Order: sequence, then structure tokens, then C-alpha cells
Amino acid sequence: MAAYVFRRVLIAVPLLLAMTLVAFIFIQMAPGDWFDTLRLNPQISQDTIARYEALYHLDQPVLVQYFYWLGNLARGDLGFSFEHKSPVASVIRSRVGNTLILAVVSIVVAWGFSIPLGILSAVRKNKLTDRVLQVIAFIGMSIPNFFFCLLLLYAASVTGVLPLGGIRSVAFDSLSLGGKVGDAARHLVIPTLVLSTASFAGLMRVMRGTLLDVLKAPYALAARAKGLPEWKVLGRHAVPNAINPLITIFGFEFSGLLSGAAITEIILNWPGLGSLMLSAVRSQDLYLVMGSMVMGGLLLVLGNLIADCLLAWIDPRIQLR
Repeated sequence: MAAYVFRRVLIAVPLLLAMTLVAFIFIQMAPGDWFDTLRLNPQISQDTIARYEALYHLDQPVLVQYFYWLGNLARGDLGFSFEHKSPVASVIRSRVGNTLILAVVSIVVAWGFSIPLGILSAVRKNKLTDRVLQVIAFIGMSIPNFFFCLLLLYAASVTGVLPLGGIRSVAFDSLSLGGKVGDAARHLVIPTLVLSTASFAGLMRVMRGTLLDVLKAPYALAARAKGLPEWKVLGRHAVPNAINPLITIFGFEFSGLLSGAAITEIILNWPGLGSLMLSAVRSQDLYLVMGSMVMGGLLLVLGNLIADCLLAWIDPRIQLR
């Protein structure tokens, strides 16, 4: 396992380099840059802007700029955010925890409901329970995240049960420990529901379809012929084999939440990486965009590596080489 992980890390390095190079070139192909906003200010001289561009090597060709940025990255320096007037590492550090909390909670909720309900839907195939769950799954896959978010915000504004956005209340610091936990949990409800709904619907359908195929497999029929009760056939034979495709999806689910959460974070005023990256792209904050891209690439590599290791741990037929 350790040797496999080491090889995957080595393979990930050129992939990340290629990703950052393509992203850097595409950003530079966009018309204008962040300093265009300074050029519109008559109080800032062109010589000052030229000195800033020379300081950050932005007056050099694109490939030269990229290698300067890559050299700084090798030393652990992600660059300077022009919009936030702060190092990129500190800007990302202030947001990454919020996004990871939202991503982990959303994944736990989506998987915690989709797997048992997918099993129930497969066991109760073509019965009322299965049809109701299928309708719920189709609705969850069809409704856009931003529209579902607006519906939940409207419901929250009418009922007053949940907060309308943000990560904590104004009086958060004056609350007790239990009050702080409860306040954070209440603020997590709406973004968690929005992000986990589409994922829950897709995972439940995958679990149902895969389990139905596994229940028809020869080893499941042989287990029934030996006299094993149905719950043992499900628990010992069917579910462990049916869950493999879901483990594969996990790697993409984890990294996909970074980009998928952007609109939700903006609507709910959630200070996370998704909204940060979108605002950085809009303002053409070059080094902040590149830092966010590096974070997204690392999450993708890490998620797929975890998924592959989990597959090898769950399914003894899979060998890591």
C-alpha cells in the first residue's frame, strides 16, 4: 500500500504541473488584468503600475511568468493576492476550513441517506416504497442547486426557523460552547441540504441499480440455495460488492464540491473557497486563481487516491500495483 501511494504521488506531480500550466495560459489569454482597475485611477501614475508589474514579473512573456510562479511555489510561496492585499496562502487558509467543513458534512449526509435508501429501494423493487424513492431521486437530480437554495431561503425567511446565510450569528462570541455548536449547526443546515441533495439522488440510483444486478448474480443465488436468510445475503454478499462503484465516485464527489459549492456559497454568503475562486476569476487576481487551482487539483488527487485505497481495502479481488 505504501509503495502504491508513493507511486501515485509521483504520477500526480506532472499532472498538477500540466493543470497549472494550462490554467495559467488560459487566465493570461483573457483580455486585461487586475491592474486595469488601477489604470482608471488618475491618482495612480503609470510609472507606479509599471513598477508593480516589474516587481511581480507581469511584464514578461507568459511562460516566463509561469516559471517564476512555479519557482516560488516550489519554495512554498503561492504569491500575492492583489485584491485582498495579502499573501495567497493566508487568504486560502482563512477559507479552506469553512469549505472542508461544508464538504465533509455534505458528503456524510448524502452517503448516510443514499446507501440505506438505495438498498431499501432495491429490496422493495416496483413497490410503493421504491416508487416514492424514485420520484424523490428524480426531483433531487432535476432541481438546480441555486433554485433549491432560493426555495430554502424563502422558507427560512417565512418561518424564521433557520438563519438566512453566513457561517455564524452576530452574537456568536458571546454564546456558550453548546450555544456556539448549535448556532454553527443551524447555519450548516441550508448549505448542506443544497449540496447533498443532487449527490444523494445520484448515489441512491447507482446503489439501487448496482444492488439489483448483484442480487441476480450466481453467488447470490447460491447463497439463497444454501438456506441463508435474505438479510445475510444482502449484508455479507450483495451490499459489499454493490458498493464498489460508489467508492469510485467518492473521489470525484469530494473535489467536485469545491466548484459546485461556489454558487451556493455566494447566495448564502458562506466564506469558502468556491466563492473565493469565483471572485478571484472575476477580478483577474492571477495568483489567487492559481492558488485555488492548486487546492482543487490536490483535492482531486487526494480524493481519488482515498477512493482507490478504500476499494482495495473493501474488495480483496482488487490489488494495488
